[in-house]
Amino acid sequence: MTITKEKLKKHIDDFPDEISIEEVIERLIFIEKLEERLQESDKNETIDEDQLKNEIQQWFTLNG
Repeated sequence: MTITKEKLKKHIDDFPDEISIEEVIERLIFIEKLEERLQESDKNETIDEDQLKNEIQQWFTLNG
């Protein structure tokens, strides 16, 4: 997954003035996941709410 420097700068500008390295890493991982999901959405690579509910029900059935 890649992100443009411009997009990354916009996200970093929203960071607090003082932040731990650990929190920076956590936020960068979140940003990466968010960007991946947005790209999937742009490509219509998503599932609808009914499919999601069905998958969740299957998880609980298998693990319950």
